[in-house]
Amino acid sequence: MKRRIVMSMLAGATLLAGTLLGTGPAGAADVPAPAAGVPAPAAGVPAEFGTDWHDPVTAAPPVEKPSGKSCEVTLAQAQFRDFTPYRGTYTPPDGCGDRWSKVVLRLDGKVKGRQYDRLGYLHVGGVEIFRTSTPQPSPDGIEWSVEKDVTRYSDTFRTGRDVEMLIGNVVDDTYTGVLDVRVTLTFYQGRPDGKSPDRVLTLDGDSALTTPRNSERIVAEVYATGSGGGCEEYWYLTVPDPAPYSCKAGQGPYREVQISVDGRLAGIAAPFPTVWTGGWSNPFLWYVIPGPRAFDIKPITYDLTPFAGILNDGRPHRVEVSVVGVPEGQTGWSTPVNVLVWRDEQRARVTGKLTVHKEGDLANSSVHTPGSEHRVDTEGAHRLTVGGYVDTSHGRVTTTVSRSLANTSTHRWTDGETRDALEAAWRDDESVTVGGRMTRTHRGYTMDGTTTLGAGDRLRTVLSLGDRATVAGTHGGRRTTWSRLDNSYTGDATYTANVPRDQRHAVGVTSERYRLYGSRGCYDRTLTAVQGVLTEDRNRC
Repeated sequence: MKRRIVMSMLAGATLLAGTLLGTGPAGAADVPAPAAGVPAPAAGVPAEFGTDWHDPVTAAPPVEKPSGKSCEVTLAQAQFRDFTPYRGTYTPPDGCGDRWSKVVLRLDGKVKGRQYDRLGYLHVGGVEIFRTSTPQPSPDGIEWSVEKDVTRYSDTFRTGRDVEMLIGNVVDDTYTGVLDVRVTLTFYQGRPDGKSPDRVLTLDGDSALTTPRNSERIVAEVYATGSGGGCEEYWYLTVPDPAPYSCKAGQGPYREVQISVDGRLAGIAAPFPTVWTGGWSNPFLWYVIPGPRAFDIKPITYDLTPFAGILNDGRPHRVEVSVVGVPEGQTGWSTPVNVLVWRDEQRARVTGKLTVHKEGDLANSSVHTPGSEHRVDTEGAHRLTVGGYVDTSHGRVTTTVSRSLANTSTHRWTDGETRDALEAAWRDDESVTVGGRMTRTHRGYTMDGTTTLGAGDRLRTVLSLGDRATVAGTHGGRRTTWSRLDNSYTGDATYTANVPRDQRHAVGVTSERYRLYGSRGCYDRTLTAVQGVLTEDRNRC
C-alpha cells in the first residue's frame, strides 16, 4: 500500500479514502510505546479510540482582552456543505465609537460524522483577516473555537464592507460532516495603542498596488499555504526526479516565499511547515491536539519600507508573490497579500530612495541516494538585504532589512513507502534597523517523524514538531524588549488501515507544550491526550 493514499486532504481535492473507508482484516489493538518526551497513558483512559473524543484544544495562550465596554458584531454565520462562499455585509459596531484599544475575532465551529480537514479564509472588504483549517470530527460530533487579535485591521472595520468566507467542503453519502461556524468581532472601546496601520490595502486584479503618497512605513503580509489535495500540502516530503517516490517536485522540497516590487526581489521568507489535521497519514494524532498553527495560520510579513520612495510616486506598482520550488504549471499554493501602511499626517508627500539591494545566490540542492532504503538529502539557503530612506516631517528615516534563510532535511523511505521518515529543520533570521533601533527575529521550525505500515496493516506514526522564535529589540546598542517562543508537539498513534472506521482499533498519545516568556511576562501550558481523552492540562507560570 502506498503511504500517500492516506495523507491529508484540504479544500475538497479528490483523494483516495484510505483514512475513512476500505475492506480488509482488522489488526489487533496494540498500544505503542510512547515517543520520547510523551507521557505514558494514564490510568482510566479507554483501551482505544471510541466513537467520540475530547473537543479540539490547543496550548496557545488566549488573546488578552482589556476591561471596559465592548461591542460584538457577527461577521459570518454559515453551514459549509460545498464550495459556495458565504457572502454578507459588515456594519461597524454601534456604541463603541470608531477607535478601539483591541479587536478580537472568534470562530466557533461544530461538525459531526465523517469529514476531511478543510482550509478556509475570511475576507472583509477584500482584506484577508483570517485563514484557518478545520479538525476532523467524531461520529458523535465535536466543537472547537479559535481566537485572533485583528486590531491591526481596524482601518478596514471603520466602514461598512462586504464579507466573504469559504471553507470548501464536500458532503455526500460518505462524507457527512457539515461545517457549522459562526465568526464574531468584539470591539473594546478605548485609546488605540498607536501601533496599528493607518491604511490596509489589497492588490488589484493585476497585482498592482498604489500607496498613499505620504506613506512612511509599508509592510506586506502574505497568508501563504500549500494546500488543495496535491503534493504541495506536504511539500516538505517531495523528492526530485528521478527518485522513486509518490510525490515529486522538480528539484525537491526546498520552498521559499518571495515578494517582488516591479520585478525586483523585495523580501524572502521560509514558509511554516503546517501539518493539517489529517497529515502524516494519521488523523488520530490530531483529533484532540492539532499541530502548531493549524487553526490560526499566521501570515508571513515583509517590511517594504525601503521601497517607499519608489512606491510613493502616486502610480500603481506591480507587487507579486512567488514560491520557489513549485514545479512550473503546478497549483497548490495560495498567497493572498495585504499591505499595511503608516502615513505621515504632517506631509502630503513623503519622498525617499532605495539605497541598498544585495541578494546572495540561492542554494538549492537535493541529492538522491538509491538503495533498499532510499534517501534524499536537501540543503537550501538564501540571503537578502535591502535598505532605503524616507524624508518625513520628523526627519530622514533609514530602514535596513536583512533576512537569511536555511533549510536542511533528510528523507528516507523503503520501496512501497511502507516506511517513510523525515528529519528537517528550517531557519529564518531577520533584522530590521530603523534609525538607532533594531529588532532581531530568529525563527526555527523542526519536523522529525516516521510512518510505518506493518503486519496486519497496522499503521504507526511517531512525530515531533517545533515552532520556535526569539525576538530582541535594542536601542543604541542596549536591549529594550525580548521574547522567546517554544511551541513543541509530540505524537505517537497507531491504527489499522484499509478497514471500516469501527475496526481501526486506534490508539494514540499526543502532547503539546507552549512556552512564551520575556520582558512582558511568562506563559507555559502543557496538554496531553490519550486515546482521545484529555489527561493533562497544566499551567506552569
